[in-house]
Amino acid sequence: MKRLGRALVAPATAAGVAILISALALLLSGNSPLRAFAEMWDNISSAESIVLIINRAVPYYIAGVAVAVGFKMNLFNIGANGQYILAALVAAWAGTQVSLPAPLHVTFILVVAVFVGAAWASITAILKVTRNVNEVISSIMLNFIATGLVAFLLAEPFREPDSASLIAQTEKLAASATIPQLNRLIEWTGVDLGNANLYGFLIFAIALGIGYHLLLNRSRFGYELRLTGINPDAARAAGVNPNAMILKTIILSGAIAGLIGMHSLLADPQFHRYGDQFPRNLGFTGIALALLGRNSPVGVALAALIWAMIERGTQPLSLLGIPQEIGVIMQGSFLLSAIIAYEVVRRRNEARTTAEAARLITQNTDADSNETVEAQVTR
Repeated sequence: MKRLGRALVAPATAAGVAILISALALLLSGNSPLRAFAEMWDNISSAESIVLIINRAVPYYIAGVAVAVGFKMNLFNIGANGQYILAALVAAWAGTQVSLPAPLHVTFILVVAVFVGAAWASITAILKVTRNVNEVISSIMLNFIATGLVAFLLAEPFREPDSASLIAQTEKLAASATIPQLNRLIEWTGVDLGNANLYGFLIFAIALGIGYHLLLNRSRFGYELRLTGINPDAARAAGVNPNAMILKTIILSGAIAGLIGMHSLLADPQFHRYGDQFPRNLGFTGIALALLGRNSPVGVALAALIWAMIERGTQPLSLLGIPQEIGVIMQGSFLLSAIIAYEVVRRRNEARTTAEAARLITQNTDADSNETVEAQVTR
């Protein structure tokens, strides 16, 4: 219980600071914080709102996990955004070029997305290993290249043929390439979801989180990855090739990033194709969520839910004359406060550990001295 309490100190403090900063911003804008927070609560407290929050949080969570894999090894995969938009476009186009039974069709699209994301990330990995190019710089540059490449492919080769629409988009995926909703499964338990639809990609996100935990914490690969991130020299002495681990980690991060857009592509009825309206910039949100969640699968999931909850809660504020940007202020202050709080807690824990180690050494030294004195007296 003490360990759990210590783990909750930082996020609870960050949440409190974020609320205080948001309240101050509301007061400065001439609005009542109580009224705004009450309206936000009313907008997230229904079962329908909870479903919408979960739907919004799923791609955020996948983005957070993709970035967290690199963070575990002190690698910053800032290129997750370019990796996922390119993967989503190629997967959407590839899905329209084949005709397969439902499970195989979905699997084919997922494999294409994973492969494209990994292939695009491998450019960063190879540059890092062979030329020691900083992964932050190369991945940011590749984001711009991916954006331009997506624009070209969507405008010409992958664009829906014979379409009267002025919107650049791919063909719509067949029904066999979509993931069914989970409403029937949830309502079977007696829970009424109202008019909201819980998208089926949630199951894939849960499976991804479990796989991430097992891989990083219950496998030799995860141990070598974490060891290389903490101390490359120690890893090399233990027989681990740091360059090989860098290559594998960045490619793995890119492969997971390729799945970020699959929630919208395969499960959201508004899309089932890639176009100008397809969700973008989710990869950058994943960086914030990985930091908030401390690279833990559960932590990133909670961070994604909180992020989506703030966005959902602040949607109706503009109708009341309250700036909707208060949500951005709340998210930013929560992120900054959490990072500071985590660092303060980490330093306190290190100081406590150091003090405890010094106390034990002193006790052992005193005990050895006493034994020596007793031995001399006996002689």
